Amino acid sequence: MAGLMGPWLLVATVLSGANVVLLAVLTGVWVRNYRTFGSEMTAGLAAFAAAMLLENALAIYFFFSTGMLYVGDPAVQQAVAALRALQTVALVFLTYVTVK
Repeated sequence: MAGLMGPWLLVATVLSGANVVLLAVLTGVWVRNYRTFGSEMTAGLAAFAAAMLLENALAIYFFFSTGMLYVGDPAVQQAVAALRALQTVALVFLTYVTVK
């Protein structure tokens, strides 16, 4: 299926990979902060990051295993890539302010 992956879907896959890395950092920081402070807010942030990490990891899996869902329509591929790009930008800012 990966051979059928269009350029926009490849971009979306790479962005999802970057999101996984950023979310792993965020999850680690927030879990550490929860263990240190016991704050419900940091527990919620850690759970949110873990859920987003799982979502991005599953997206990568589906991009490779069932790419045919997106292959037929380049506009859909472009929309998926744009949404992943927006998510990446948000996660870059969030990671920056979190680890600062």
